[in-house]
This record gives sequence, C-alpha cells and structure tokens, in this order.
Amino acid sequence: MKMLKTLAAAALALCAAATVQARPLAEIEKSGTIVLGSEGQYAPFNFFKGKELTGYEIEVAEAVAKKMGLKYEWKTVGFDALLTGLAQDRWDLVIASHAITDERSKAVTFTLPHYCSGGQIVSMKPEIAKAGDLKGKVVAVQTGTTYLDAVKKVPGIKDVKNFPTDEAARNALGSKRVDAWVTDKFVAKEMLAKVPKAGFKTGDMLFVEQVAAAVAKGNQGLADAWNQALKALIADGTIGKISQKYFQEDVTCK
Repeated sequence: MKMLKTLAAAALALCAAATVQARPLAEIEKSGTIVLGSEGQYAPFNFFKGKELTGYEIEVAEAVAKKMGLKYEWKTVGFDALLTGLAQDRWDLVIASHAITDERSKAVTFTLPHYCSGGQIVSMKPEIAKAGDLKGKVVAVQTGTTYLDAVKKVPGIKDVKNFPTDEAARNALGSKRVDAWVTDKFVAKEMLAKVPKAGFKTGDMLFVEQVAAAVAKGNQGLADAWNQALKALIADGTIGKISQKYFQEDVTCK
C-alpha cells in the first residue's frame, strides 16, 4: 500500500506507554499464539469476506505464523489506530500495507517487505494519466497515506481531498466529486477487474515503495524470527502461490 499514516498519535502513545513492554519472541512462543493486527478494509490485501478476514496479507501472515510454529489470533481496527495499538502492546505484529518510511521507522521496527507496490493515478478521463495532468485538478486520497504526501508534491494541484477509507476516495471519483484518485496499483487493478464498465482508467505510477509488517520498536527477536520464516516461504514458493491467487503475478520485491 499503501501508506504513510501520520505517526503523531503513535508517538504520543509510545511516550504514554513507556512502561509497557512488547512481548518478546520467547513469551509469544511460550503462549503458542501470536496476536496479529490488521485493518480489514483494504481489498485485496486485507478485507472481510462475510465474517471471514482474508486477503493477500492475511494469508501471508497466517502462513508465516504457522512456519514459526505458532497459532494466530487476529484483531482488526481502523488503519490510524494500528501502530498506536502496537505501541500499546495490544498486538504483537501489524500487517496492513504499511510502506517502509523513515518517519515510521522511528516508531516501529519493520520486518522484511512482503510486497512492493506504489501509488497509481486513476481517473475517469484518459487525458488525466500523468503527474503533470493533475495540475489544476482535485485529487482524492485516503487520509494520511504516502499517496497524500506524493500528491501534495505534484506542482499545480488545485486541491487534495482526504477520505477516511480508500473506498470512500474511489467513490468520490466515481461520483465525479474529484478529478482523480491516487491509490495502490494492485487495489486499482482489482477494482478495474471487478467493474470494467465503470469508466475508471489507470495512469502512471507516482512512486514505488516497499511494504512490510511491523513490530514494536526494538522487538528485533520477533522481527528476525518473522523474517526467517518469510524468507523460507518465499524460497519454497508458498508466498508466490498466494500472490498469484490474488494478483495473477508475483508482487514480492525483486
């Protein structure tokens, strides 16, 4: 994804919860269960199919947990609260399309990336396809994302409209309240496949980013164990099969 959510709240939580200690790997292994946090509103990466939490990231995380010899328990919450909850030790690991950024790396410890993606321009008009085409236009993005930062850097943007969810941003484009929408390229790909006659058209990528799971800052033992299991699953083709299921291509970083 996705995204660069503002970490002010997470930073405050880190200060307020300074005495809270994240569960180290040994404690998680002793309990036999790792607690995982995600959003559940970002198809095809993490979403609910009925009452079942599923998606590329969900299946990847469950495969990694099993490789580590652990059971897993899912907790879902709004994207803005995920890193805050991690800082408060509400879950052991978050996997919800967080792009690796310098700002986030000050507050959390990232694992190895489980996919690479980036922000893509989507519009209803073929003439709005490149960064330069956004000049004088109103652009929709999900609040606090890396997409938001990228769009703000494009010269001449008339206005950037923030929406609490990516779906709401997409709907704003569909109802022509905005001229363009910037989202993850795989989200755009799935959307076009589901509604090919809706009139949406994809344009250029504004940027490329690595996306990874995150653990509490300094919980390196857990990150290392996760990385070891993830690398093994990439090597044996498990992650590739999950990727093909959702994207018909390998989305892991090359």
